[in-house]
Amino acid sequence: MRANLDADEVDRTGELPQEVIKGLIRLNCFKLKIPKEYGGIGISQFNYGRIKEMIASHCASTAIWVSAHQSIGVPNPLKLFGTEEQKKKYLTRLAHEGLISGFALTEPGVGSDPASMTTTATLTEDGKHYLINGEKLWCSNGNVADVLIVVARTPDKIVNGKAKKQITCFIVETKTPGFEVAYRCDFLGCRGIINGILRFKDVKVPAENILSNPGDGLKIALTTLNTGRLTLAGGCIGAAKQCLNIARRGATERVQWGGPIGKHDAIAGKLAEMAAYVFAMESVWEYSSLLADSTNRDFRLEAAITKLFCSEATWKIADEALQIRGGRGYEKAQSLRGRGEKAYPIERILREVRINRIIEGTSEIMHLFIAREALDFHMKTLVPIADPAASVGLKTKAALAAAVKYAIWYPKLYRPARPFKDYGFVSGKMSAHMRFVEKTGKRLARMIFRLMLRYQQGLEKKQQLISRVVDIGVELFAMAATCSRAETMLVIKRRNYEKSVELADLFCKGARKRIERSFEDIAENNDRQSYKVAQGVLEGEYYFLEDGIVKNEGK
Repeated sequence: MRANLDADEVDRTGELPQEVIKGLIRLNCFKLKIPKEYGGIGISQFNYGRIKEMIASHCASTAIWVSAHQSIGVPNPLKLFGTEEQKKKYLTRLAHEGLISGFALTEPGVGSDPASMTTTATLTEDGKHYLINGEKLWCSNGNVADVLIVVARTPDKIVNGKAKKQITCFIVETKTPGFEVAYRCDFLGCRGIINGILRFKDVKVPAENILSNPGDGLKIALTTLNTGRLTLAGGCIGAAKQCLNIARRGATERVQWGGPIGKHDAIAGKLAEMAAYVFAMESVWEYSSLLADSTNRDFRLEAAITKLFCSEATWKIADEALQIRGGRGYEKAQSLRGRGEKAYPIERILREVRINRIIEGTSEIMHLFIAREALDFHMKTLVPIADPAASVGLKTKAALAAAVKYAIWYPKLYRPARPFKDYGFVSGKMSAHMRFVEKTGKRLARMIFRLMLRYQQGLEKKQQLISRVVDIGVELFAMAATCSRAETMLVIKRRNYEKSVELADLFCKGARKRIERSFEDIAENNDRQSYKVAQGVLEGEYYFLEDGIVKNEGK
């Protein structure tokens, strides 16, 4: 890859060379997730993520080309939801003809709320085709794709006298008349990706190209995103490892005040935290990926946590790596090379990893998604009691059922973790951290219950509060995964197993402090005041803060 792919040149030109794309096709990189029976490799999610990690460590644009094609592109949703006829027709062609695919979901006015999309698919009079009309935005690979999964609104379904929106997925070949690539977007980083505006005007698609059933579009999109989020996390790990590599080299090579800067405490602290985070990221990702491979259970919560944790951690690591490199970190690699210095591309990596906190669900949406899963138990139990449309009898019945359920559940949360419980671990340090996870998990559950009682259905509007709750849960999940992996490495005497315990211990100590700060901020915060000020900003009450500048009006 180093010999054939100049990632800095891709960043400069905004183009991934055709020779590279052809090379990836020869290496079977575009059929990794296609089952063997259709001519693909049929690789596991775990190994696929490892490949994404390696590619992303060198060139994020190339990693997106590969993953957009099969993590969220046609192969994965078709494998999960397609008919045998659809699989034979399209998976076989994707495997043998080198076709490129993508997933067209986002629209100019619709981002994190796909249920509000305006692209429509109307059944023709003969009932044999659908006519798709609308516009899609930011579909990776879309501008060069041969085949797409297109998500569109089909006619509403009447349920109990009320119209219910129907979102449906279609397999669309881009050579179909009426399909148009209207624009190519240009971005801060990942400049080699092909992404833009796609227009559909009476694009005629056979009815048999519906994926699954009419109305299943949102389910397919959300299920597809589970794989996409895990794969994205693999790419984050590759970038984070590269940042650690560059930061280590820079901190060793650069000498100030008589010694390498890595020997100075301020830089040493950054390097240690980066190393601990990389180990934790890999632990969280390994657990979730193996879970996705080994069971048929729903892993959407683990995928969301993994995506949130890894994308946020990678951004911190890239930022610290640039800080360690100083002015050389801010300078482009080609400029460094031009004046005879080592061309570490940390500036490019920083720009590239920023997108990970946005795509496949923003960090804010991930917080809300995870919170909804965490609150689901309470919502199902308590909401019927507060339902204004419910009769007194139904409310009374729901209240009695809730009382019985909580009378059994809530006291268990005060049962202390056994002080000398070892969880089957050899390492005393890891056992101590796992006891903290168990104890704090119960503490968090009690707090969620109290918040639910206090705010009831209004809790969903307390998004800053919810984010802190989720942050605690994510940290606990990361601690458990990190301890488990370190313990496994210790037991099987895997390479560097003693160092793994040291890294896990350091990460967990930091996580404990972050968790305590989040608990404190839940108990005492300025959320109400900050919301009031924010609304004032929107209303122009603080317009004077924008005085003295040349105002950009977006023209």
